[in-house]
Amino acid sequence: MKVVQTLLSKPLGRLICAALFTLSFTLCVRALAPGVAVAPDFSAGSPGAEVIVEIMPGETGSQIAAKLESAGVVKSALAFFRVAVGDERSGRIAAGEHKLESRIPAKEALNQLLDPQRIPNLIVIRDGERLNEISENLAKFGFTPQQLTVALTAVKPPEPFASKSLEGFLYPAHYSFNKGVSAEEVIGSMVEKFLSATSDVSWHYRKFTPYELLTIASLVQTEGTPDVFGNVARVIYNRLEKGIALQFDSTVHYALNRRGEIRVSVEDTKVKSPYNTFLRQGLPPGPIGSPTKAAIDAALNPPLGDWLYFVTVKPRDTRFTSSYDQFLQWKTEYKKNFKAGLFE
Repeated sequence: MKVVQTLLSKPLGRLICAALFTLSFTLCVRALAPGVAVAPDFSAGSPGAEVIVEIMPGETGSQIAAKLESAGVVKSALAFFRVAVGDERSGRIAAGEHKLESRIPAKEALNQLLDPQRIPNLIVIRDGERLNEISENLAKFGFTPQQLTVALTAVKPPEPFASKSLEGFLYPAHYSFNKGVSAEEVIGSMVEKFLSATSDVSWHYRKFTPYELLTIASLVQTEGTPDVFGNVARVIYNRLEKGIALQFDSTVHYALNRRGEIRVSVEDTKVKSPYNTFLRQGLPPGPIGSPTKAAIDAALNPPLGDWLYFVTVKPRDTRFTSSYDQFLQWKTEYKKNFKAGLFE
């Protein structure tokens, strides 16, 4: 099958800041915008000098927009309000320091606030990133192996998950920390971000445990793209229900600690590992990476469908079917496209 927050004395405050950001903007726009017809905005093409703007934990949308206006980044707070409220990406703005150009359009200000290259002391956890990969990132940040081992032991997975490992719980996001922060604080903040991002999730679907649902979400994240997350989840449930091995390449890559390869060989599928879903029926014993909220939602709310197979024939073209013959035809098409370099 186919295959920031700046940490101050209250890290949780910064973690939830981004989650509340969009709501704060909406409320503040309603409070400040009545009767205002025009929101002055700078024209594109003539930015001024760079300035440092720090987004503090707990700041409201009006405070952030006013800070941008005061720093000369945007011409008016209202111009930034209107851009941010109309763009769902604004919910990803992280607390912490941001290096921004002055005298720029409000839309560009939002783009720069979301630009990881403009956030000092940045740690980026990618969608679906594995625990060992996150540990490598934290080592580059300056933590020793011993510090990471102690922190990963000290920070516990949240309830109601019966797990001894933090695999799957370090939420994908941009984080910015002061250099004096401890490894335990950093990892704890990532778990708190997971809790914040999933605060509205009810971890119930059929007879699956919360930990099994998180595992399914991690498979959805790794096997699919956001536009087909739901369909991938449905394939997983259908195959489990029929007692068919999942046979996901991603689980073999995880077992082999390998990343970046699209295909697995016949020999690869023989690796002895509880994560090898070619040899082992059912779910792997735990998550194979950190899923996003979108993948979690897909795992908990899959669409109806009888699909048992899927294959990405070419980039942005993933097809689903209940017919093995149809799957084999599409797989032949995939191999042809792969040889032609479409996946490079």
